[in-house]
Formats: sequence, C-alpha cells, structure tokens
Amino acid sequence: MVFTYKEAVEQSGSAYKLAQAVAAQTLYKQEEGIYSTQKYESNLGVIMKKYPKAVLTGEYAFYSYGLTNVIPEKYDLATINKAARIRDPRVRQIYVREDLFPMGIVEKTIDGLPVRIYDRERMLIELLRNKNIMQYDLYKEIIINYREIINDLEIWRIQEYASIFPKSKMISKALDEEVM
Repeated sequence: MVFTYKEAVEQSGSAYKLAQAVAAQTLYKQEEGIYSTQKYESNLGVIMKKYPKAVLTGEYAFYSYGLTNVIPEKYDLATINKAARIRDPRVRQIYVREDLFPMGIVEKTIDGLPVRIYDRERMLIELLRNKNIMQYDLYKEIIINYREIINDLEIWRIQEYASIFPKSKMISKALDEEVM
C-alpha cells in the first residue's frame, strides 16, 4: 500500500515513529513524500498517489484497457488547465478544460492499485480527437480493437461526449466512418 507523508505519519503515530519504521524497514520511502509497505512499488502506484487529482489518460489508458499491447514510455495524466505543471520525467501532462475534465472519470484497479482513469467511451473520443498527433500504426491498432468491443460500449455515452467536445462534427464523422 502506498501512503503520502501525512498518511504515513498518521499510521505510524508521529514523524519520529515514521522514521523508526523506515529504519526498521516496516515502511519504505519510495521518493520524497511517498511511502509504501513494500520495498519496491510500481511507478503507477507512486505517480497516482503523488498526483491524486490527475486522471490516467492517453496511451497508458489504452494499454490498461487492453486496446493496445504497446507499453507506453510515459504515463499520460490529465489535469485541469489551471493546474500546476507536473515536473516528473515519467509523466506527460495533458491539460483539459475544466468543464470537460470530470466527464468519464472512473476508478479502475490496475495491478492491484485503485487508479482514476477515463472510461473506454471517453478514451474513444480522445482517440478520435487526437488521431493526427498519434502514431498511425498505434491509432489503427486501437481503432481495430474498438471495433471488436463496440457492442460492449455504451453508445449513448459516446454520442453525449461527442456532442459536448470541441470538433464535435469531426468526431461524429470519424466515429461513423472508422468505428461503427
């Protein structure tokens, strides 16, 4: 389990007891302000604990949904457009308009960790919106996998998202031509 410094102090009882727990190796310091009950913690667990208001999106979200087998080099995290810049080399920050940010956020368990991530329907809209900046092979692989699961998706939700996002006509057209 991963803890922030504040949570680790609360669990230990005091900052002194936390330092003792780290010395006794009952808790492990992963990086500044992040502690864990395991000696080695996954990057995803540390990043999601470090940035609790961020939402997993982009290539790592497609990978976690099984829509691609390409393991991304960085974790794509969506934040509101007024959020402070994330200066973590493992993270690519994606700024999202405040009104669009909360749409489609779900909590999913990935490798035993609770993670805030956009649902598959929102990720399809993101894919269609960003197809010109993605690698063509990756885009095609994900589109093909979406075609296979289209009956498992909530079509009304996709249509709702498509109508709200900028470029809604382009998204609807791409949805009809490439996925349906």
